[in-house]
Amino acid sequence: MQDFFSEQTQIFLIYCGVAVGVLVAFTSLTAFLSRRETTEEVRSRRLRMIREGRSIEERLALLKPPSADEVGGRIPILGKLAVLLRRADLSLSVSSFLALCLVLALGSFLPMLLTPVPVPAAAALALVLGFGVPVSILRLRVERKKQALIMQLSDALELMARGLRVGHPLDISIGTVAQEMPDPIGSEFGIIFDQVNYGDTLPDAFQDFAERVDIEDVYYLSASIGIQHGTGSDLAHVVELLSKVVRSRIMMRRKVRAISAEGRASAAFLSVLPILMFVFTSISSPNYYAGVYDDPLFAPMATAIIVLTIANALILRKLVNFHV
Repeated sequence: MQDFFSEQTQIFLIYCGVAVGVLVAFTSLTAFLSRRETTEEVRSRRLRMIREGRSIEERLALLKPPSADEVGGRIPILGKLAVLLRRADLSLSVSSFLALCLVLALGSFLPMLLTPVPVPAAAALALVLGFGVPVSILRLRVERKKQALIMQLSDALELMARGLRVGHPLDISIGTVAQEMPDPIGSEFGIIFDQVNYGDTLPDAFQDFAERVDIEDVYYLSASIGIQHGTGSDLAHVVELLSKVVRSRIMMRRKVRAISAEGRASAAFLSVLPILMFVFTSISSPNYYAGVYDDPLFAPMATAIIVLTIANALILRKLVNFHV
């Protein structure tokens, strides 16, 4: 029994506890940031708020992101974080999100103090787990929403063009898209419709939409609406042509991704391979690295390897990512 609870066994159990704690915290944060509406809820967030009797002011306050000045746009980190939270459809404030990240970082750092891991390394790992991982998940959620918007944009433009062809006014066509299309495009067009009813002009509403989602195709749509509003051109033809362009760009992106799939897989494998080699070597032969920790050349050599590994991953990522 005494041999079972030897020092090595205790260290192993501590490591297992830290791993389980980090996994639980990471899974909980992922589930919180990835929460979606249930199937029993209505299809559009805006339509649900209308059913609840919310006013236009309340709908715009909850659905439309504030301007850069309102969220501390002069402070780069806070301003960008507030915009990311709103683009990810999270009602958290910046202070609440940072508080959750701090709790996660402390929850990861304190158990590591009981292990032989050096304090600077434990602090760096805790910062990565507490702040880097949540922000990465937040950016991934925003990117998924952006991709969903791009996939829905061509159908929404076609629906709007058909409404214009049969003689409906532009604001009625926008309202039709808001009612018929699911989220996220339904709520976004609903915000435009509410802005127009609240007194904003169509060019301003579409410009806010473009800045809100930050999609290149939406900037083209905003420019088309602005030109039509000033010159009175055939907007139905412009919107229909833009819909075809968006659909063609989507097909081109898919072709490029299919052609570059092998390169992206190779880049991912080559980026992860050094880390896997380090982990498996440390497990199979603990003294391989532990035996040279005290060598004066270990720290600069390890730093150079880490820098080169990160540079390799960044360069490979740049080579296999194409903008279409």
